[in-house]
Amino acid sequence: MIALVGLPGSGKTTVGRQLARRLGLAFTDSDQVIGAQLGCSIRAYFEREGEASFRDVEQAVIDDLTLHGAGVLSTGGGSVLREANRRHLQERCFVIYLRSGADELFKRLRHDVNRPLLQVADPAGKLRDLYAERDPLYRETAHFVIETGRPSVAMLVNMVIMQLELAGIVPAS
Repeated sequence: MIALVGLPGSGKTTVGRQLARRLGLAFTDSDQVIGAQLGCSIRAYFEREGEASFRDVEQAVIDDLTLHGAGVLSTGGGSVLREANRRHLQERCFVIYLRSGADELFKRLRHDVNRPLLQVADPAGKLRDLYAERDPLYRETAHFVIETGRPSVAMLVNMVIMQLELAGIVPAS
């Protein structure tokens, strides 16, 4: 299984979908699986039950997906906060960190109202804090880091495929 990690808005779902399509693999978004299990939006659950309860559900889903899933997995931005998730991703998947800076992410997400952690007075500051906290965890978990910068989705997918080919994860085309 190929897993994508990174901050909210780094392109995990968009790149993951395109990557799976290009490789002829199944695509799974852990947040969609969690939402289906919860029967409500992650935002609503987060507000009602709190982050710790959400992280418990997320950990169970990541464990199951990395054990039984196949193809390309897009993880939630906070999935690396739990050591068990980092270990399961690292040991069971080839993990790619889509690395984006906080300022770049703020430009992408400034109008997004569906990300619970960014519904604060200073979302740019919150992104900087999240980056400072999570970047080391993403790096610890990932087998490879790709700087998202300015490339198009197609170019990012090509960069990911090139790394997968070099690592022997997928055959060279």
